Amino acid sequence: MTSLPTRWITLLLAMTSAVAVATVYFAQPLLESMATDLGVAQQQIGWVVGATQAGYALGLLLIVPLGDLLERKRLLLGQLLVCALALVGVGLAPNWAMLLLALAITGLMAVMVQVMVAHAASLAAPGQQGQAVGTVTSGVVLGILLARLVSGGLADLAGWRSVYWLAAGVLILLALVMWRSLPAVQPARHRSGYAALIAAQLRLYRHDRLLRQRGVFGVLIFAAFSVLWSAMVLPLSAAPLALSHTEIGLFGLAGVAGTLAASRAGRLADRGLAERTTGLALVLLTLSWLPTAFVGHSLLAFVLGVLMLDFAVQAVHVTNQSVLLAGRGEMASRLIGAYMCCYSLGSGVGAVLASWVYAQWGWAAVCGLGMAISAAALGYWLWLQRTRAAEAALQCSGQNL
Repeated sequence: MTSLPTRWITLLLAMTSAVAVATVYFAQPLLESMATDLGVAQQQIGWVVGATQAGYALGLLLIVPLGDLLERKRLLLGQLLVCALALVGVGLAPNWAMLLLALAITGLMAVMVQVMVAHAASLAAPGQQGQAVGTVTSGVVLGILLARLVSGGLADLAGWRSVYWLAAGVLILLALVMWRSLPAVQPARHRSGYAALIAAQLRLYRHDRLLRQRGVFGVLIFAAFSVLWSAMVLPLSAAPLALSHTEIGLFGLAGVAGTLAASRAGRLADRGLAERTTGLALVLLTLSWLPTAFVGHSLLAFVLGVLMLDFAVQAVHVTNQSVLLAGRGEMASRLIGAYMCCYSLGSGVGAVLASWVYAQWGWAAVCGLGMAISAAALGYWLWLQRTRAAEAALQCSGQNL
């Protein structure tokens, strides 16, 4: 394969990844409109994010391993078409139950992103695999950054349902292009079958101590992240601010800080500073809720809080993955899949709790919830440091004896 088609195919996978991951984040600026349209109580609004993340977690466990067993082109085309149908279902949903079901299926299919990253690496020449993976991952970051802004703008122009209809059309178009352009690559033969791969991934939680530790951080930081992003639409869209969907979507550009944190945190982890980076980021995460609480008094303070939170979450997220994968490339897919399930669990639980707390006690209580979750993550990090120090001291004294 020549370099030109390879570069084009990598860009195609990056564009498709951007749209696929955006389907998970479209709803965040639209929660209030969805609830109003379908007559849902405010405390239930977080289930929109919860259902999507539940589907995503299930897809990480059940669908991503299929990329090692099935021909990936067929798998990706199937996921694209099913996701497009699910998005049409979201746009046509007549009631709350149908909306949640369609969003869960959307999340289930959105894990095609992980399959596309693996496929990009398999298509690239040996010396260009890192570049290919980086390009597709950049598409993922771009999709996350622009999802809220695009959905907010479209919702202001044509209503929240139009966001999902347009996304479905784009996915169908991308599926057609991929069908014509993407080369098929037969997977390597595995002695173990599908059930054995799933069982092996689940066993990681039991036998891999590092995965459990970093998984706890993943649950807590993304619960805090989801508390903010799922509930912020409620005070921002209400009086006295009364911001439009587009204006609320602009806050998604704060994710630029996250990309800066991602590259810097990865370099620090490579230098052996992963634990220090994690601890400092968790302190920043806990403090970020102080300016965030002033949303009704100062949007500048609120933006500062959003930047601090996003920077901290992405720093810990990248550090988690760097630590997990260090020296264990042969099991990278299973480790990332298992870790990302923790991400989905935290995101879903955080969204459900945030909407319920806001309905009961208001924005100050939401910030208190987010700070408590962040402080719990920091407390867990401090406990791990003390435990490691005690183990090191015990081992040292044993050697002296």
